[in-house]
Amino acid sequence: MTITVAVTGASGLLGRQVLAEAQSREGVDAIGLALTRAENGLRKLDLTDESAINAFFQNARPDAIIHCAAERRPDIAATNPDLAERLNAQVPGMLARKAKEHGAFMIYVSTDYVFDGRNPPYGVTDEPNPLNFYGRTKLAGERETLSENPNAAVLRVPLLYGQVEYAGESAVDVLLGPVRDTSKQTKMDDIQDRFPTCVEDVARVLLDMAQAGIGADNKRMHGIFHLSAKERMTKYAISLMFAQILGIDNTDHLVAVRELPKEDAGGVQRPGDTQLSNQALEEAGITTSFVPFKQWWTKYLLKS
Repeated sequence: MTITVAVTGASGLLGRQVLAEAQSREGVDAIGLALTRAENGLRKLDLTDESAINAFFQNARPDAIIHCAAERRPDIAATNPDLAERLNAQVPGMLARKAKEHGAFMIYVSTDYVFDGRNPPYGVTDEPNPLNFYGRTKLAGERETLSENPNAAVLRVPLLYGQVEYAGESAVDVLLGPVRDTSKQTKMDDIQDRFPTCVEDVARVLLDMAQAGIGADNKRMHGIFHLSAKERMTKYAISLMFAQILGIDNTDHLVAVRELPKEDAGGVQRPGDTQLSNQALEEAGITTSFVPFKQWWTKYLLKS
């Protein structure tokens, strides 16, 4: 049986990989959706236009929709709150409602930033307490999704990395610039723990979830799930690893900061340690294996 899977935000870091994973699977017809970068076969769709969403569901009749589109940058969300609220909270609720009306299984991609980072590791039943506006909008999106469509799934993920289309597309590859610029001293956080996770692994899990979740009688994929790699790293540790891979022996220009800031340079408070537990996914029968961080980046940097 062939299924149709639609991917929103298919021009972005995660969405591109989810679309590629869907296209690689036998028995899956993939539809990539985007707005400002709707090219290379992607369909242009304004997710804030309810009539356009209605028309898409009626014409494409997807069996599943994986919702990757979002305002993912906490500093931009804080400076443009109306747009962030619309994209991160209102749109997911509307998509969930339409998915339910048309019998499609929906997965909403959320974030570890729904937690305050004070009591890790976090399971799916732990109480969220976002510290910044971005986290609050994503939590609102979760609640809208599951309120409109209790049969939907939410997948919370941490800091992501993967193949980028431009420098700084992820909060991991953006560190390469300061690492390479040995003439300029750069302060690097060395206290806030992150668990960088490859979008290739996230995409594989999302497609596994979609294929398992299609069908009204399949309840094991309904509700909230977490996915995270298990390597604990700070931005400073990531930067030192990049320097090692690139053969940069002198890293005196990278200065470790070991005091937890109340806010970052953009005025956004960030959690200290939001480690996510994969237990719920594993209990649902989904494999949560991960490529080692250094292995992936060594291959990526040395070929580019």
